[in-house]
Amino acid sequence: MLGNPSYPTYQVFIAAALSAFLTGALMPVFIRLMRHEGVGQQIRADGPQRHLQKQGTPTMGGVIILLGVVVTCLIQSRLTPEIVLALVVMLATGALGLMDDIESVAHKRSLGLTPPQKMAGLVTVSVAFCLCAVNACGTSPTIEFPGGLTIDLGIFTTVVSLGGAVVRVPWLYVAFVFLLMAGLSNAVNLTDGLDGLAGGCVLVTMLAMAMVAFSFGSSDLAVFAASIAGACTGFLWHNCYPASIFMGDTGSLALGGSFAALAVLTKTEVTSLVMGGLFICEALSVIVQVVSFKSTGRRVFLMAPVHHHFEKLGWSETKVVIRFWIVSAAFAALGFALYFQLS
Repeated sequence: MLGNPSYPTYQVFIAAALSAFLTGALMPVFIRLMRHEGVGQQIRADGPQRHLQKQGTPTMGGVIILLGVVVTCLIQSRLTPEIVLALVVMLATGALGLMDDIESVAHKRSLGLTPPQKMAGLVTVSVAFCLCAVNACGTSPTIEFPGGLTIDLGIFTTVVSLGGAVVRVPWLYVAFVFLLMAGLSNAVNLTDGLDGLAGGCVLVTMLAMAMVAFSFGSSDLAVFAASIAGACTGFLWHNCYPASIFMGDTGSLALGGSFAALAVLTKTEVTSLVMGGLFICEALSVIVQVVSFKSTGRRVFLMAPVHHHFEKLGWSETKVVIRFWIVSAAFAALGFALYFQLS
């Protein structure tokens, strides 16, 4: 462990810096490898025309993001059940995204795994995570709202005996965790449409989550969140406009899954939705667009997700990204403030 363990805040800062350095230093090697292997991003044909020039840009940079986070956490944190579980969720959702990226590259199309295949993977990961969080980490199957309101989702719980071990299955909470993880994973994935957009928004959100985890009393989860923020920083050095590499679904699904895991393990399921408000807006814009077009034949936005709407209005890609970073930071600050209404 680098630094003095007597100063946990110092460990968190070191984790962010170490992860940023590792990711930033390893990314050029990975970019050269992807170019040598001809692994490039497939751009959707119905997207903004100026995006077509990005066709073939190396992708799957999420692999290095995850590597940077894992190495940093192994160096800077204790392997408590909580951080091990968070890392497993990150790697599992990242593996799902990697399969999607490989499928996309192999078939030279912008779509990878089918929606049912993705959903089956997210169901498996979220259910396993929820059961481990409740039974191994002692996570309460409740939802806590700012102001003190608590909803118990453990009222329908089945107790199962497996090899002498007692496993509690809180059905309502399992369903809720699935919706949270599937929603955030796909929301971050939808946000990943412009150079630097998803990486920057995740960065500011994870900085807020690191402070929440530290306040919650888990310096190890704070290291995990800070490591993700640092990895996004190192990645942005190569992903800022014009991007030399994209994170792909490997990165976006893993980052969304990690966000959901942190929300559950720190009991901030509700306030996390505020902190990640930008991702929620991106996902809602797609839902509204689809529902409106199928029911009325009209589009609410010039193009969805909503970041493309602003591009269609004439905003430059850089202007959209920076302004969305600002909005994301505002949501993160608001969610962090609401968190203390629970404390």
